[in-house]
Amino acid sequence: MVCAMARFIIQGGKAIGGTFLPRGNKNAVLPMLAACTLTDQPVKLCNVPDIQDVRVMLDLLESLGVSVQKEGGSVTLCAKGLKNTELDPEYCRKVRASILLAGPLAARHGSVLIHSPGGDVIGRRRLDTHFYGLRALGIDINDSAPYRFECKALAGADLVLDEASVTATENILMAATLAKGETTIFNAACEPHVQDLARLLVKMGADIGGIGTNRLTVTGVETLGGTEHAVQPDYIEVGSFIAAAAVTGGALEIPDPGDPVTLNVLEKGFSKLGVKWALKTCDAKGVSGVLSQGSNPSREIVPDLGNFTPKIEDGIWPAFPSDLMSVMIVLATQTSGQMLFFEKLFESRMYFVDNLMAMGANIIQCDPHRVVVSGPSKLHGARLSSPDIRAGMAMLIAACCADGESVIENAQVIDRGYEAIDERLRALGANIVREF
Repeated sequence: MVCAMARFIIQGGKAIGGTFLPRGNKNAVLPMLAACTLTDQPVKLCNVPDIQDVRVMLDLLESLGVSVQKEGGSVTLCAKGLKNTELDPEYCRKVRASILLAGPLAARHGSVLIHSPGGDVIGRRRLDTHFYGLRALGIDINDSAPYRFECKALAGADLVLDEASVTATENILMAATLAKGETTIFNAACEPHVQDLARLLVKMGADIGGIGTNRLTVTGVETLGGTEHAVQPDYIEVGSFIAAAAVTGGALEIPDPGDPVTLNVLEKGFSKLGVKWALKTCDAKGVSGVLSQGSNPSREIVPDLGNFTPKIEDGIWPAFPSDLMSVMIVLATQTSGQMLFFEKLFESRMYFVDNLMAMGANIIQCDPHRVVVSGPSKLHGARLSSPDIRAGMAMLIAACCADGESVIENAQVIDRGYEAIDERLRALGANIVREF
């Protein structure tokens, strides 16, 4: 397990390219692990990334009595022997996904005690929407940590969420599968990982309509069963590595990049920064993605109509994903032109740009939510510290295209979202070493 304090030492200027195989989506597999507690039958998940957040979640489930068997990139879980529903506060502190056990454990086992969940410090991450939806289904919850969720019987409800929260949608969805009657969840999050969780639940026997939309309809069932499910490729990882290849002048081939609709959403943002890729359609397996034009020193930011400064802003799906905003800012520093980035979801996401400015990037931070990037800038190596998963990956990409040596402290934070990131970048041509 990679959890000790670590640093990356990077010698910049090496092209990143070759064949890239994305791992399973981190944000899909974590709720899927929680969903295993909805049944006493085995649930096998394939293409599970070997990352720190997944390891912590598996340790947490084992501490509750869930059987966990790992084999390669697959994990089989069985909650038949679950004996405890009071979560260890240390595990809760280490992984925000601990809150995802509220819905399934309360629904199937009647109660659960959860301490304040941890996770990245990128701004306030409210639980209000979780509580609203679960209470509407019949779960009693106290208002201060540690939170105790208790219910005697679940009943369907018509819900209109006050925000399209991904984790709240997932929590409510899992609980609703075992609620008596019909539940409608309007203003539901519909990100690819929410859709993937819903498909897993359907395989387990749930009755869910509207998958992929913001209105989910769930007809409760008596019990759910075991199944096997392959976690979809992580589109955030795909986008991160595409950006790394683009800024270093490399080209990637991605044999299994995932859903073409998801790739089209990413392309809307990347194309504004002059990055293009082609998709090959295969009869049997769907889409094989091939990035890229390789070295393109004349890549330019595409202005809006009228030659106005363009903008990339994140939002709820299918808007551009917040988790890629940090790496896109790095990409903009290496592209000719000017771009406004508007981060709407997290008030602290943009604070890492001071690190890029220290490396030579031309960035104006307008306020906590907006930065203007003018490129291209010649970046130079620096000593940095990773504040969160996505900012850490962005700084790592910046170091790969910078002149000279960079040192990234607190690098183990990046391991929470990217499996063996140093080994995989090294295999694609990067000069990177991990030290403890």
